Amino acid sequence: MELMTILIVFVLIVMFFVFFYFIPVGLWITAIFSNVRVTLGELIGMRFRKVPPGIIVNSLITAVKAGVGLTTSDLETHYLAGGNVPNVIKALISAEKANINLTFKQATAI
Repeated sequence: MELMTILIVFVLIVMFFVFFYFIPVGLWITAIFSNVRVTLGELIGMRFRKVPPGIIVNSLITAVKAGVGLTTSDLETHYLAGGNVPNVIKALISAEKANINLTFKQATAI
């Protein structure tokens, strides 16, 4: 009986850590408080596609705060193509501050 209780507790602890690995709740809450709409489903999808959610969500927060309208899909696509997402966001923000017309597609091509 004692061994069964220890086994159940162990399984619950493992499930807890697996749950919080695939669903980065802290990152989701950060996005909500930053007025960035990212669903838990998108965050789970990023994990399965091997895209680090931290890079995407933090870059999206930076872009939204600077007034650059992008989606998680845009940033994920660029990341999966081998691009450097934070550098593209910085370039877009710099171009906007300098009144240079630079689209997301142009920035990713550069």
